[in-house]
Amino acid sequence: MAKATGRKSTAGTRRKAGAKAAPKSRTGSVHKSVSARPAVPVKKSAGTAGKVRMSAAPARKSPRSTVRAKRAGSEPLRWIDTLRDGTHVIIRPIRKEDAQLERSFIMRLSHESRRMRFLGQIREPSDEMLRRLTDIDYKNEMAFIALVHRDGQTQEIGVARYSTSAEGKFCECAITVSDEWHYKGLATLLMHHLIDVARTRGIRTMVSYDAIDNGQMRELATFLGFKRKPDPADSGMVVHTLTL
Repeated sequence: MAKATGRKSTAGTRRKAGAKAAPKSRTGSVHKSVSARPAVPVKKSAGTAGKVRMSAAPARKSPRSTVRAKRAGSEPLRWIDTLRDGTHVIIRPIRKEDAQLERSFIMRLSHESRRMRFLGQIREPSDEMLRRLTDIDYKNEMAFIALVHRDGQTQEIGVARYSTSAEGKFCECAITVSDEWHYKGLATLLMHHLIDVARTRGIRTMVSYDAIDNGQMRELATFLGFKRKPDPADSGMVVHTLTL
């Protein structure tokens, strides 16, 4: 889900999701140039590194997943998907070895996309932030990155993640997509994979806290079936909730 403005995070869910490893934000949000966060029973935590900020509008035509990975709990998750413009992308879980890819990804984001993702501005991600975003436990948190090959190099162009509450029934999500890859259906693909895995793992509710002016997130959340309501703790934020 996409962009958002900032707010102080509270409990552990946000911290774990690392989606938005925010500076002063609730949780630096994940950016799709889109994003999300924990449900009512789940306290906001700086983990989801970000609200599922869906900063990229939903696809008009559903992109195709040409290679389906086995469901969670089976073999490693990995997909080769096709975007609306025909580009093939690899989607797989993030790894701690991806710290440099993640750094480059964040540095390529526009100021507005960074604001939506981290609910605030950052000049450059610290090593500690990158560690939190990439070195995850895969049990209480999950993050999928989208990769393409350009000019002989692998580039990260999107990431979606969630972090669960202590009891594992709620999670806060976040999603971010590189600005140049908006409107190609990537945010929708990443969120579908994230939602599928969350369901498989018994999570009941997915939540995203987003800036009220995050129009792309609003579109993506609506497209995916999230319900929207004002955030009672912050008039500049909204809460998107999806029952899995």
